[in-house]
Amino acid sequence: MLFRYSPDARGKAVRKAVIYTKEEHGIRRELIDPDALRIITHLRNYGFDAYIVGGAVRDMLIGKKPKDFDIVTGAEPAKIKRLFRNSRIIGKRFRLVHIFFGQKIFEVSTFRSLVDGTTGNSFGAMDEDVQRRDFTLNALYYDPVREQVVDYVGGVRDIRARKIKPVIPLATIFQDDPVRMLRAIKYAASTGCSIPFMLKRAIRKNSVLLQPVSPSRLTEEIIKILNSGKAKPIISSALQFDLFMYLQPQANNLIDDYRDFARSYEKSLEALDSLVSSGEETRLGRKLVYLVKDFIQLITDMSGNPSEVYAKVYAECRRFIMPMNPPRVELEYAVKYSLKELGVNVRQPRQRDRKTSDAAAKDRTGRDKAGRGATGRDKAAREATDRGATGRPGLAAIDTANVPAEEKARPARRRRSRKKTAPISASN
Repeated sequence: MLFRYSPDARGKAVRKAVIYTKEEHGIRRELIDPDALRIITHLRNYGFDAYIVGGAVRDMLIGKKPKDFDIVTGAEPAKIKRLFRNSRIIGKRFRLVHIFFGQKIFEVSTFRSLVDGTTGNSFGAMDEDVQRRDFTLNALYYDPVREQVVDYVGGVRDIRARKIKPVIPLATIFQDDPVRMLRAIKYAASTGCSIPFMLKRAIRKNSVLLQPVSPSRLTEEIIKILNSGKAKPIISSALQFDLFMYLQPQANNLIDDYRDFARSYEKSLEALDSLVSSGEETRLGRKLVYLVKDFIQLITDMSGNPSEVYAKVYAECRRFIMPMNPPRVELEYAVKYSLKELGVNVRQPRQRDRKTSDAAAKDRTGRDKAGRGATGRDKAAREATDRGATGRPGLAAIDTANVPAEEKARPARRRRSRKKTAPISASN
């Protein structure tokens, strides 16, 4: 076991972190994404510290293959952008860099300081950055080059003891960011860790802080729950800690008031977890089915026109899942799928491809213009022919030398005069 030291205010070396070697932490190298390793190596070649951080380290320590690899570095976003052509800076206040490798996206952040508190955006050093992390099991830094885990807060010990402990003091952790309460119960369900009594008490006490959180952030957290494969235990904990009423208030009320709905909703969440755990690639709309199908069965009258039934059910489902705001197309899919299971087949007109439609419209316009142009030219030619035959001044005369006699004898056509009609006045 190694140690990391930093100077204090007097310049004296103080032990700040424990460094676990390969033999001590047991992380298998094959769990690391090669592109994440490529990013870290490239940053180190240019003189910047770089580590895998957060949930990926936690998952590897318990033997799971991470879905995402977040990276933290000493390089600022503009410098990261210059080092990677396949990247872009996102965010206005809290700037991050996304680096793309095909369909994969790696999020790279810069060490933050505590100058502006635990949610500020000032860049800093690694020993400050760790104090901004929410829980000790997420505050670990892994160096894949040296194969070392850097632990400032006892996170490795807490993971092995299966306990969730906060890094930030309980008095401020949820005041700074209420979404951390959802993360606590999510980590407990996904890792099998327990939540200590004082942390439970703080979550219950501060649950009301979720009420003003933006729908976009709540939507993001709910989607993570749906994708976790642990939706049932997470939502059970959310109900226990009075958090679910702010995630899905209507569902929360139905669970409290109707025992049958509570049982069917629980079974739906079990089925969702089985689907996700199977590893089958499914769209978000298919997962939303498990949130809305019991409600649809409760409110739907099967009689009537299917399109009218669909319109009413969709509107009710949109209200039912609020404040969650998923993409419209995904919720439409979930409603249609659920109605089909209940025997209501909804047929919606298929939308044409916009590019194809625009091209067809331009083609039709071009043909119409060409047709009008040809018609106009033909009409002008006929008029010139007629006027030339009558010998009207100002028009080119037609050479009649080669015209047959019967054609010459044919009388010239006369225009029919149109009777002018007086305009209709408002008084008429």
